[in-house]
Amino acid sequence: MAEIHDDMATEKAVHQAELRALDRPTIRAGASTPWGMAQVSRPYADGIILHSTAGHGGFHLDEIANAVVHPLFRNDDGFYEEDCEWAKVAHAFPKLFTAYERRLADRTLRDTYPDAYESVMGVKLKDGQSHIRDRQAFEKRHRNDWVVIAALNSDHKPAFVECIATLGGIRGETGERRFLVPRSDYSIGRHGFVIDPLKHQSYDGPSSFVTWATRQ
Repeated sequence: MAEIHDDMATEKAVHQAELRALDRPTIRAGASTPWGMAQVSRPYADGIILHSTAGHGGFHLDEIANAVVHPLFRNDDGFYEEDCEWAKVAHAFPKLFTAYERRLADRTLRDTYPDAYESVMGVKLKDGQSHIRDRQAFEKRHRNDWVVIAALNSDHKPAFVECIATLGGIRGETGERRFLVPRSDYSIGRHGFVIDPLKHQSYDGPSSFVTWATRQ
């Protein structure tokens, strides 16, 4: 644990040092963006500006800068929101970002745009390398299984978790069933909890979800 803490501290220190070496001045230009009027803007380079609004933000690339972005990652309007699409800008202009930001961008592209990532990078992603790809594999593997979509500790069966499940975990398209799962068994995992019909009993008794709803 100490080694992990030391590695994180070192990475943070390197990141901060690299940030200080990059030229990212703050300006208040009041630019119009898809997320509203920019309150603060930071030019990263000619034609590349990061805008922050009251609720969201992202990059705007002018026509010349946007042409550098790989076609499979490129947004035609030149705007790239800050949650995921910023990683496309970091991929196109790595020298404008710190090593930490580049690693985060690579992870974001793998997680969010696995098909485009494989084509651009010429690689085949493995299990555990892309959240969306792993989610797709989970859904395919369990499309005929009961997957939990909601769960509460049961007020009526104290040692159990009351679960609502649908086939494949699809909401609103298939019938729902309730199950009781021992608390010791219930661990949601990365993509959801799959009911084991040999271990987890179907349940049609008094529901804690009714009690929970009246508390809201």
